Amino acid sequence: MGDSKVDRTEEASLLKVLGNWDVLALGFGAMIGFGWVVLTGGWIDSAGTFGAALAMIVGGAIMAVVGLTYAELTAAMPRAGGEHHFLLRGMGPRWSFVGSWGIIGGYVTIVAFEAVALPRTALYLFPDLNQIRLWEVAGSEVYLTWALVGAIAAVVITTINILGVKFASVAQTFVVVLLLVIALMLVVGSFTGGSTDNMEPFFTGGAAGFVAVLVVVPFLFVGFDVIPQSAEEVNVPARQIGRLVVIAVILATIFYVVTIVTTSSAMPVGELAAADIATADAFGALFNSDLMAKVLIAGGIAGILTSWNSLLLGASRLMYSLARSGMLPAWFATLHPRFRTPVNALLFIGALSFLAPFLGEAMLGWLVDSGSPSIVIAYLLVSIVFVILRRREPQMDRPLRVGGSGNAGIAIGVAAVVLCVGLLSLYLPGMPAFLDPQPWLLFGAWWLLGAFFLLRIPTGVEPGHDAEERLRHALVQRRTGAPSVGRSEE
Repeated sequence: MGDSKVDRTEEASLLKVLGNWDVLALGFGAMIGFGWVVLTGGWIDSAGTFGAALAMIVGGAIMAVVGLTYAELTAAMPRAGGEHHFLLRGMGPRWSFVGSWGIIGGYVTIVAFEAVALPRTALYLFPDLNQIRLWEVAGSEVYLTWALVGAIAAVVITTINILGVKFASVAQTFVVVLLLVIALMLVVGSFTGGSTDNMEPFFTGGAAGFVAVLVVVPFLFVGFDVIPQSAEEVNVPARQIGRLVVIAVILATIFYVVTIVTTSSAMPVGELAAADIATADAFGALFNSDLMAKVLIAGGIAGILTSWNSLLLGASRLMYSLARSGMLPAWFATLHPRFRTPVNALLFIGALSFLAPFLGEAMLGWLVDSGSPSIVIAYLLVSIVFVILRRREPQMDRPLRVGGSGNAGIAIGVAAVVLCVGLLSLYLPGMPAFLDPQPWLLFGAWWLLGAFFLLRIPTGVEPGHDAEERLRHALVQRRTGAPSVGRSEE
């Protein structure tokens, strides 16, 4: 076809080495990051114990409905960079890029968040960590030794991912098991050292308190969609891949609800709201031991590492997939000659996470807020394309068909669209989740960069099962000066 850079990406492929547990550990571990350690006290203060738990259940239900659309589409199109292929087939190249760019933005912000969260957590264990002051960012002082904790971790996790997805999944499994042990210990501690009196008030803050917890749901649950990103590396039946998406969401919901209820039983709500790291202080109170508080911090570090590892994997596969289609520079489609991992995409995202800690703790809140709207935009587009493909291609091979072949399946897709629109509306001016200027600047910068690549994608390439092939052909013809190819020229 004339463009060797594009063609060369087809000579190598990703390795199919992941089993059921590997996939589930990637999806679940991606969702359980660091938020449950530091944010739980604020959730309980905003909505009360049961109010916060209810908001998390409602949020989990919303994500499960969206997850059902992902489940069917992933089973039907098990290729690396899930959203990219779903939207390319149903809505065409430009919408495919918008959805993919949104989820990459969400992934990158969380990877950077974890790089900042790790030294913040380490400071709890090592109070003298702050040495050699560098500068101040938005009132947050940055110390060299503090920043190096996150930066060195970025190098290690990026290296693990370059060495191969199986190697990364083994590390993921080990850390997820530690998370599950911590959750079990929280339950035991709550029964032996907790009090229902501490859980009052059960509801507070009214609708505003409920919504204050609900708006963090996109950030907390992002990660189940890592499973579609790694679909080409999964060695299980396509139908099972789809099921694992929904199972991961259910497990994450249970984990968050358990954390809220057990934490609230440990200390009065006022003390939790004032705590620096609420869940750790609560864990220590349940067992009347400072050592146990440090054990929970180890669980927080486990959450940081699982989320960081999974989302680095997911973002790199999406960038690889976009580059393979010609939407991003071919440099991102380079696979490591030995380990067959998208090495350049991993190095790019790893470099961003290396730099993030040098911008200080202020970045934590900004990253959470700036990434969430992008995530919801991607979920909304996937929900829409689910409905489009159900109507346009009812006979498409679907190893997993949610809701059957009738109107029930379409109703699930419509429900997912409505719920995503509802979540997205919470970020509008005057709504509870309206963002401060700094997150909007990060959000705008990411989409401005995306617009540069979006405008380079040829028009006239219509949706369809072979849209990726026709897009590549159009890109080659553009470079050689020939007219673009659309469906009418097939």
